[in-house]
Parts: sequence; C-alpha cells; structure tokens
Amino acid sequence: MRVFRGLPNAESRAPCALTIGNFDGVHRGHQALLARVREAAHARGLPVCVMTFEPHPREFFNPAGAPPRIAMLRDKLEALRTNGVDRVVVEHFNQTFASQSPDTFVERIIVGGLHARWVLIGDDFRYGAKRAGDFASLKAAGERHGFEVEQMPTVADPSGARISSSSVRASLVAGDLDAAHAALGRAYAISGHVVHGLALGRDLGFPTLNLPIAHKRPAASGIFVVHVHGIESEPLPGVASLGLRPTVDDSGRVLLEVHLLDWHGDAYGKLVRVEFLTKLRDEEKFADLETLTAAIARDVTQARAYFAALGGNGAARAADGAPGSRATGFSTSATDRIR
Repeated sequence: MRVFRGLPNAESRAPCALTIGNFDGVHRGHQALLARVREAAHARGLPVCVMTFEPHPREFFNPAGAPPRIAMLRDKLEALRTNGVDRVVVEHFNQTFASQSPDTFVERIIVGGLHARWVLIGDDFRYGAKRAGDFASLKAAGERHGFEVEQMPTVADPSGARISSSSVRASLVAGDLDAAHAALGRAYAISGHVVHGLALGRDLGFPTLNLPIAHKRPAASGIFVVHVHGIESEPLPGVASLGLRPTVDDSGRVLLEVHLLDWHGDAYGKLVRVEFLTKLRDEEKFADLETLTAAIARDVTQARAYFAALGGNGAARAADGAPGSRATGFSTSATDRIR
C-alpha cells in the first residue's frame, strides 16, 4: 500500500476507485464500505484509493469539543492496508482545504488530484465549505466530469443499531471492550515504538514499556489487562496504564505504559502492538508514591488472575475470536512507502 501526504504528484496519479472519510477505528461499517470499493475496483480494473484527513475536521473546527480519537494514524493505515486498500491520501485539513467550494473540491481533489473513475460515499457524507455538498450534488458532478458515484447505506449490528465511530468511542470511554471488539471486528489495540521514559516504573519495582500517544484525547483511558505483540513470537501478558499519570506528571502528556508480567529485556525502539483485553479501573491521583505502588501491585495481581482464569497467556480464547485471542501477525508495511 502506498501512502501519500497530500495529493500524489503527477507521476503517481492514475485512475482509481475512491472513497473519502475519517475512518477513525476502521470499524465494521467502514469495512463493509471498503469491501464494496474493492468489488467495484476489481470489476473496473482500478486500484482502491482512500482519502482521509489529519487532523480530524472536528478537531480543526473545535479543538476543545472534538471527539476522542479511537486510533492513531499508524493504526488507521494498518487497518486500511488489511482491508485491501492500495493507496491512501492523508490530506492535511486546514483552513484552505476547508474553504473550498463543493465544485472546487470535485475539480481539484476528485478529478484533478486523484483521477477518480468511481466514488463511494457513506450516507452521512458532506463535502466543501460549510458541508454544502451532498450525494445529489456529487452525483451531478460525476455526470459532468465522467465518474460514477454510489452511496453506501448505514451498516447496523444484529440489534439494528448503527455501527459508527461514535458508538465505538462511547464503548471505549465506558470501558466496554467487548462492545468495542464487536463493532471493530477485532480487539482494540494501539501500536507504537517503545521509547525511553523516566524509569519511574523501574524505581517502583514495575518497569514499563513506554509508548507516546500522538493525540491528547484517546477514547480509552485507565488501567487495562493487555497482550503485547511484536517482542516475542507469542503475545506477552501485561498490565497497562493509558492516560495522564496524574500522580507523577502534570504536563498533560498522554502516555501508554505497559508492565510485562513475565518478561525482562530491552525493547527500546521496537514497534509493538498493545491489545486491550479488559479494563481494571480508571486512572486515579494518589496521595504519594507508596500508595501508587500498592495500587499497581493490586493491578498486577488482578491481571495475573485474569490470565490464570483463561489458561496460560489467554490464547485459549483464540478459537472464538474473543478479546484475548492470538493476533494473526503485525505488519509495518502500511507506512513503508510514504510520499
């Protein structure tokens, strides 16, 4: 999969089947949409192209009121790759981009920039300044410029509820990882490179792997039982803290810290994926380090009990696809070719 930061240059432009959206989480509704794009692309002999945005448009217009993020860009790209996308255009969403009229958006982006021959949009898609463009106007533009347009209906779960990024966020905020798993079609996970920290966990007797979080408001937060992929051939059991570390840090920086239960070694620089299995508790600000250390010890005990109940490192649940199952592997190829 090729990833472009902004529109491809002239040499890299080629006709494509296109869909456009934020794709936060790449949940089962997104997956159904991508399956339809693959089907249409294959029938027409075209590559599958996705245009997405960074930052999220709602973060640009209202930073304080923007929704929490489900996924970092790396994880979004990996999910798009595994769903058969050939090209991703990550468009920087700024005032210039937001100010384009619907006609300019079509002419500059869809026709001139991406050479789209077939376009699929969701039923809530809007484009152009003040969200003035809709399916009807895009359909008319396609007739003028020579590309087909199709609209994807809402994808619902077995209860009839709409599968959406908003519903996944709500599940993660509530700590309901099973509901998030059902909507995503996979366990919730965050990937990143292990970086050096302040070694406070080591001083407290619980050394951690530290993964920085690029955005300030992840949808999930708290203390979790996790599996860590990317260090050994099998997932490693651990307990993780995702949040602001209020007892020891007032910087506002979000960090994912993972204490591995039965592994010791050097993982600095490794690209790992942290798979969230169950939530233990919310973050707390403790009175002192002694109280914090006692809470971490209780978290570790609960995590060990969780894995003991599953048998071994939790791989026994792999057969039914429930949280705690083995991953099928982790590829970094989604970001191998960024232009």
